[in-house]
Amino acid sequence: MDILIVSLASVLAGLVDSIVGGGGLVLVPALFATFPAAAPATLFGTNKSASIWGTTFATIQYSRRVRMNWRVLLPAAAATLAGSFFGAWVLTQVDPAFLRRLLPAVLLAVLIYTVLKKNLGHTHAPPYARGRETALACFIGAVIGWYDGFFGPGAGSFFIFLFVRVLGYDFLHASASAKFLNVSANFAALVLFALKGHVWWQIGLTMAVANVIGSLIGTRLALKHGAGFVRHVFIIVVSALILKTGYDAFLR
Repeated sequence: MDILIVSLASVLAGLVDSIVGGGGLVLVPALFATFPAAAPATLFGTNKSASIWGTTFATIQYSRRVRMNWRVLLPAAAATLAGSFFGAWVLTQVDPAFLRRLLPAVLLAVLIYTVLKKNLGHTHAPPYARGRETALACFIGAVIGWYDGFFGPGAGSFFIFLFVRVLGYDFLHASASAKFLNVSANFAALVLFALKGHVWWQIGLTMAVANVIGSLIGTRLALKHGAGFVRHVFIIVVSALILKTGYDAFLR
């Protein structure tokens, strides 16, 4: 029954994550509720062992239908990988508690900006030459990768927002690009968790299959309905993240 519960949560997490990120908002609480006696690091590692597969399949699906600028994304993915490793290392040295109260405010600012800028992310029009776009994408990858390794919640949504706001992508292209960078960040975290023995591989494999199913459904919805649909889901997920992180920071 426990595996069934977390597998169903993994389907929903894969669906949400493939569109705008934030799948951890669904799956991580489900893991903690189902296995309350487990070490947190083990639950986070098991989550990564499932979510990386859904994100990978989402990237493949997007790449078949959306033009992916690999000359920009490959260096950015390398920067994300390095940033995530560094963030995970910093986590072993510093308590991330200070970010708990800061995160809801940052997410609220992202939400307000997105809602007020009604045309934000509707048109795909990158304004920069390839060299500058690559440099900016690498900077975004390194910073959000570090955040993902150090703390994590909302990293996929931050990737999407910055690709839209800074690089001029529409929400569909931003979501597709973010998935590829998410794979790098998840891989770095998964390696670290695995080396420390914090992954339940059998449960993770079952959840991975479920996550891929949800991911394929979510990707098809995003490709079918386009940037406007992704924008609406982005607003819903960020709103949910604000409520969840605000509760964790101030009420728990």
